[in-house]
Amino acid sequence: MQSMKSKNLKGEITIPGDKSISHRSVILASLALGQTVIKGLLKSDDVMKTIEAMRLFGAEINFKGNETCKINGVGVGGILEPSQPLDFGNSGTSARLIMGLVATHPISAIFTGDESLSKRPMQRILEPLKLFGSEVSSREDNYLPVIIKGSKLPIPISYKLELPSAQVKSAILLAGLNTPGTTEVIDKFNTRDHTERLLEIFGCSVDIKETSQGKKILINGETDLISTKLEVPGDPSSAAYPIVASIICDNSSLVVKSVLINPTRDAIFNILKQMGAKISFLNKKSLCGEEVYDIKVETSKLVGIEISEEVAPILIDDYPILAVAASQAQGKTRMNGLSELRFKESNRLDGIIDLLSKCKVDFNLEGDDLIIFGQDSEKKGGSFIETNLDHRMAMSSLIMGLVCKNPIEIDNPEIINTSFPNFIKIMQKIGAKIGSSS
Repeated sequence: MQSMKSKNLKGEITIPGDKSISHRSVILASLALGQTVIKGLLKSDDVMKTIEAMRLFGAEINFKGNETCKINGVGVGGILEPSQPLDFGNSGTSARLIMGLVATHPISAIFTGDESLSKRPMQRILEPLKLFGSEVSSREDNYLPVIIKGSKLPIPISYKLELPSAQVKSAILLAGLNTPGTTEVIDKFNTRDHTERLLEIFGCSVDIKETSQGKKILINGETDLISTKLEVPGDPSSAAYPIVASIICDNSSLVVKSVLINPTRDAIFNILKQMGAKISFLNKKSLCGEEVYDIKVETSKLVGIEISEEVAPILIDDYPILAVAASQAQGKTRMNGLSELRFKESNRLDGIIDLLSKCKVDFNLEGDDLIIFGQDSEKKGGSFIETNLDHRMAMSSLIMGLVCKNPIEIDNPEIINTSFPNFIKIMQKIGAKIGSSS
């Protein structure tokens, strides 16, 4: 798959449902009493892994066309022991959240994944889950495959996040659902809060208190979840790719419909605006307890800025495409505190550096801080980028190719299906020159 220099990107598009909300809504609907109907669910490889796992736990999950998913839940405490190992492919979110679910049910489950997922650390999830009373065995250094034997008599815990991870927080809250008493998580990092919002929609009372230690989130366990109707808004991280493309490609103007704008997810758009991007938020509405907007964007002259380490937890998925934008911004963009990028689907920091190097973009790496010296000019391109099975590096590389003199080619384009199955079609629809290599 390759991309070539493009201009005149135009149109109005709808991007797929938010990946984080899709995972969580499937899990909670599978634990609810009655039938939940979900519209706009992301049918990506990642989310399908969550669906496959919840079916093995006993939930009935069916699709009506491409738009509607119907889920008959088993109730909190009602999940069955899976009859086979749970294969999560490339989906770290699926594996980590469902580990929390298993930890407080009297069942055992084997967690496996592909080569990429098997290199991602699981200790940060497993350590708090052991505190509930679950038994864990794993490959050396806590990598997949992992076996979890859930506790028959789980103990509620109070846990302070040591790392900025919404997955750890969510796994603990999911474990708390089938635990008597009050489970508490203290989050000083302001990680994404979709789990808390969705728990409320499904009828679980979530008490949130601001403290000197951070945000304290409390839930009472053994509470029934009630089925509901949901419509999943568009994924802001997916929207960022056509939006950045429209900012950096000449004579472009784009509207992206119904995009989630959550305060723990909108940093990418705020930073692009600080860099000079012409972005407007229109037609506010509410879906899944979240604010949703249409986003209008057009070609803009960008300037380099400094990006604080404080926003790293809520910008973690967006640094690759932000690096592409920074390469076209006039002057120096400094991104601070990127250590967590080393533990994503690939070593994403190395991936960004490789892309910048091959496109002849000047940069410095100072510890975990990346400084990009951008220029509002055509890049050389003509490079083959190894994505290392990272969907976000694949898409970011193809967007970079749209401002290069020579094409950018990537390996494993099918990995894009992890989060954005119709990425190529949508980009082609607005006029981007992306397609199969000749």
